[in-house]
Amino acid sequence: MSAPVVDVWGPVAPEARSSFPPAPEPHDEWPLAGGTAWVYYSPLNRRQLIRPVILSDGFSAGSSDLDQLWHGLEENGDFRFISELHATGRDVIILGYDDRTASITANADTAIDCIRRTLAERVGRAKLAVGGFSMGGLITRYALAKMEQAPDLPDHETSLYLSYDTPHHGAWIPVGIQAFAHFATDHWGDTPGIGPVLRQFSGLLNSPAAKQMARWHIEKADATPEQASERVEFLRALDELGGWPRNLRKIGVANGVDTGTGNGIKAGATAVKCDGDTLHDTWLKTQAQGEQVVARLQKTGGEPVSVRTNGLPEIDGAPGGLFTMPSPAGDPGSFGLAGLLMGLLGNTVDPDVITTSCFIPSISAIAAGDISDPKALYQPITPDDSELDAFICAGRNEGHTTMTEELGAWIVNEIVAAG
Repeated sequence: MSAPVVDVWGPVAPEARSSFPPAPEPHDEWPLAGGTAWVYYSPLNRRQLIRPVILSDGFSAGSSDLDQLWHGLEENGDFRFISELHATGRDVIILGYDDRTASITANADTAIDCIRRTLAERVGRAKLAVGGFSMGGLITRYALAKMEQAPDLPDHETSLYLSYDTPHHGAWIPVGIQAFAHFATDHWGDTPGIGPVLRQFSGLLNSPAAKQMARWHIEKADATPEQASERVEFLRALDELGGWPRNLRKIGVANGVDTGTGNGIKAGATAVKCDGDTLHDTWLKTQAQGEQVVARLQKTGGEPVSVRTNGLPEIDGAPGGLFTMPSPAGDPGSFGLAGLLMGLLGNTVDPDVITTSCFIPSISAIAAGDISDPKALYQPITPDDSELDAFICAGRNEGHTTMTEELGAWIVNEIVAAG
C-alpha cells in the first residue's frame, strides 16, 4: 500500500503520482553531492548553457522525481513555465535532492554544488537566476546567502533570487492532523498494509525538514505545539548569514491573495470525524484562537486523548496557498488526508468534511509578517510590508505551488528584466 505524501506541488495521492507522464529526456544530467541537476537547454542556445535559471525542488518523502517536477512546472496549471523560459532564451536547470526530508542546510550544500557546476558549464558571463518552489525557496535562499558570507566559496554570480509560495515565515500543518498521524502510528504502525502508510506520514512530519519548516510542531500526540529546536537553530543560522542574499534582486509569489480575504474555512469547526472498528468518536477541528481542544482521539475500547492548543491564530482559514491532495476518491487537502486514513483504518467517516486548510499563509510566502499574529494574517499586504524587492500574490486562494499564468508570467518577465 502506498502512502499519500506531501510534495512540493502539494500532497499527492499514489494514484495521481503514478499517472505523471515521463518528462522529456534532459539534455544533460549532473550528479551532485546529495542530489541531481537535470539540464534543459533553450532551443535558441544550441545545446549551450548561456542564460541559466536554476529551479529547486522542495519538501517531500524520498528523492526528487523528475517526472513529477516536470509535471508541476509544465502541466500542473495553466502556464507552461519551462517552455516560456525557453522561449526567452533561458536554459532551465531543475535541481533535485537525494533526500527531500533532510535539513534545509544540508540540501543547501547541494544547491551550492549545483550553482558552482552551472558557473563552470556556462558559456559567456550572463548572470544566473536561482530559486525554488515551496521549501526549495528556503534552500536556495540559504545557499546564496552562505555563498556571500563564506570566504572559501565563489561569487554566486546571480542577479535574481526567486521563490514560489515558499514558507519564509513558516508553514502551517494543523496540530490535530499532526497529533492524529502520531496517535494512529503508535497504535497501528505495525499493522500490515496501513502500518507503513502511517509510519511514513508520521515520520515525514518529524523529519528534519518538516521541523525546520513548520511554525508549530508536535513530535507526539500529547505534546505542546511550538517551534521545534531544529527550526530555532535554522533561523539562527540563517540570521548569522544576514537572513537573505544581498547582492541581487529578491522576488517572490504567493498562491494566496494579498487582500486579507480568507479561504472561507470557519474557525473551531469540526473538520473531520469518524467512528468504527478502530476509532471511537474521533474528530479534528479547525484552529481557533484561545484555549481549544483541536482533536479528540480514541482507540475503540481505549481512553480518549484530548489535543489542546492555546494562543494560536485562526490560521486554517487564512489567505494563502492551500494544502491540496487530488485523489480519485475526491479527498483533497489536509483534513481530507486525515479522513482518508481514518477510512483505511476501518472506520466510517462523516461525509461532511472540511477537506483543506491554509498551508503557506500569504504573509509567509512573501515575507510580510508573523504568521502567529492573528491580525497580520488577515490584513491587506502592501509593498512596504515585504522583505522582498518585489512580489505578486494570486487573485484567489489556490493550491500550494499551483503554476498559473498570473504568477508564472510575472516571474518570467522579472527574469528577462534582470538580464
